[in-house]
Amino acid sequence: MAPGQLDHLVVAAQRLEAGAAAVEATLGVTLAPGGAHPQMGTHNRLLSLGEGLYLEVISVNPAAAGPRRPRWFDLDCFAGQPRLTNWVARCENLKEALALAPPGSGEIHDLARGDFRWRMAIPADGRLPDAGCRLRRLTLVHPEAAALRVALSGLVEDPRLALEEGAETALRAEIATPHGVRVLA
Repeated sequence: MAPGQLDHLVVAAQRLEAGAAAVEATLGVTLAPGGAHPQMGTHNRLLSLGEGLYLEVISVNPAAAGPRRPRWFDLDCFAGQPRLTNWVARCENLKEALALAPPGSGEIHDLARGDFRWRMAIPADGRLPDAGCRLRRLTLVHPEAAALRVALSGLVEDPRLALEEGAETALRAEIATPHGVRVLA
């Protein structure tokens, strides 16, 4: 199995407008419209971080019905200021990757793709507008960084991904913007 690659970074927010404003103020660029995820009762705004990588600001959609299961990214329990909370990797074979991943890494859910059941603005070329932002480094801080490094070995290989030992878990993204390097945490 080929190792996965970073797909996107997730900034959670209690309100989408507040999350988008916080990221835009930090990075100095405007986020693109996103869409709604009816199966999860969420909606988002997006920012391209270059070829094959993007940043997503996501929150519970107050206009949507609640899902029949907990929302992804633990949004049902999210509180506080908008912040970087998750990173997502893509792979060629999700079932195979989950078999190799640590227990509790997730279950496969089929979200509507055929007939496009969620709304999302997509440019004609299928890409997010390029605001000139690029991920330089994603740092995962964890009390058991060595064990996490072993668990991720062979699952995700990306030179931008770094693991550091720390008393509390944290995520930190260094993003090169047209205004210099900015940090989301």
